Amino acid sequence: MAENTVKKAGKAREFFKGIKSEFKKIVWPSFRTIVNNTGVVITVTILIGVIIFVLDWAFSAGFMAIFGR
Repeated sequence: MAENTVKKAGKAREFFKGIKSEFKKIVWPSFRTIVNNTGVVITVTILIGVIIFVLDWAFSAGFMAIFGR
């Protein structure tokens, strides 16, 4: 029974050593890259919002013209 606990502790230790070594491989983006990517995300989000707004307005106007109030 004690051997089993020791084996589990060894496996846990190896697991955390593996995590530590994987974290050392991470390449973090530069601040400039983060700013650029954030700008792209905000721009695309606004663009999609405008497209959805225009389509919603067009369909609403179309349905009102067809069915009236």
